[in-house]
Amino acid sequence: MKVYLLSLGAGLLVGIIYSLINVRSPAPPVVALVGLLGILVGEQIPPLVRSFWQKEPPTQSWLYQVRPHVFGHLPEGVRSSQQARDAQRRAS
Repeated sequence: MKVYLLSLGAGLLVGIIYSLINVRSPAPPVVALVGLLGILVGEQIPPLVRSFWQKEPPTQSWLYQVRPHVFGHLPEGVRSSQQARDAQRRAS
């Protein structure tokens, strides 16, 4: 949640600065957001298709790849096994 609040705060700050110096944002906000949504959803199509192709249940792909990525769990670097266990415990 903290990352989202920081992101929102940074966006608000940039918006205020743009307004103070009379500059329009470089991309229409709705168009940019729809494009980003398309990218995010488009990234998830190959794993879903792959799960159908390999005859595994699509819920497995949805639960372990699509849902965490689309709804906020971003990939992280390689972790030690202890860090992975701690993160798994916090996610449960």
